[in-house]
Amino acid sequence: MPSFRTGKVVAILEERSGLQRVDVDLGNGPERAYVLTQLTGDVASGDAVVVNTTAVELGLGTGGWHVVHWNLSREGWSVPGPGHIIKARYTSLQADVGSTEEHWVELTDVTSIDGMPVVAVALHSQVPAVALAFKERTPGARLAYVMTDGAALPMALSDIVATLRDRELLDATITCGHAFGGDYEAVSVYSALAVARRIARADATIVGLGPGIVGTATRLGFSGIEVGPTIDAVAGLGGVPIAALRASFADPRPRHFGVSHHTITALTVACHSRALIPLPTIGGEHEQRLRDDLAASGVDQRHDVIDVEPFGIVERFAARGIEIRSMGRTVAEDPVLFETAAAAGIVAADRATSA
Repeated sequence: MPSFRTGKVVAILEERSGLQRVDVDLGNGPERAYVLTQLTGDVASGDAVVVNTTAVELGLGTGGWHVVHWNLSREGWSVPGPGHIIKARYTSLQADVGSTEEHWVELTDVTSIDGMPVVAVALHSQVPAVALAFKERTPGARLAYVMTDGAALPMALSDIVATLRDRELLDATITCGHAFGGDYEAVSVYSALAVARRIARADATIVGLGPGIVGTATRLGFSGIEVGPTIDAVAGLGGVPIAALRASFADPRPRHFGVSHHTITALTVACHSRALIPLPTIGGEHEQRLRDDLAASGVDQRHDVIDVEPFGIVERFAARGIEIRSMGRTVAEDPVLFETAAAAGIVAADRATSA
């Protein structure tokens, strides 16, 4: 069940489109909270607010921040929506965000994305590696990001997306399902891909969940299983499906060491179509472990493994001043996780230029 408390905003820490980060006093001094201004409007220092404290109380990995639920300093708040499609439906924060599909006649009969390469990622932290590799390989090509509703729903919450837009490494964003706040809103992954290709004019697209991932240590109970259905969607629309491996030699959990069991499940149990699986040729026992894991699971038979020269992601991020963490680890501490994503970006770039 959710937990709510009342308090007072004591400082505005940061603001950008769709998001404020603030300090709130709930009775024991300042605590961090964020405001999703698209849902509740903004707040000012001194405002009395209702705060959802659930994530902090549970000690979740994406916790550490409360969420401002309502601003008690105003009696009402309303902003007209652009259409009739509501997200976060049937909750007290349901919002009319509209959808691109209801405004663009060009999408009426679209069932193809014309061979566009699409990279499916299981972790939000892999998005910048895909984007950087793609853009450096094909500087003039357009890249879109489709954020699904497998984790955080508001795109405004993603520091990664904000950084990539600032660095001009993403050209368009689309939020689908109940995720919201992209340049374009879409009802499903399928229509989001059509929007990326036909409206955003993307040469390639990344698809993956936003910040925060759900995992249960079971075979099927994890957010990243959506990689499988995403591959099927891309194949069904006539695109080129590419799966970024989730692989690590820094994660202490055996199920995520080498090729993660999440990747193996998504590419076997949850996937019916054939995809390209980029494998960075990092050499030594680590590369051999990745190949052994793909062979033992049958992934190398179900899909097409493509060898890719390592991108040098640690140095490339450093050169751009981009700092990313995944599961609390820096890129330098877990380079293989990001090299596999960069390899997917390179393959996407090569397929985009040959399309």
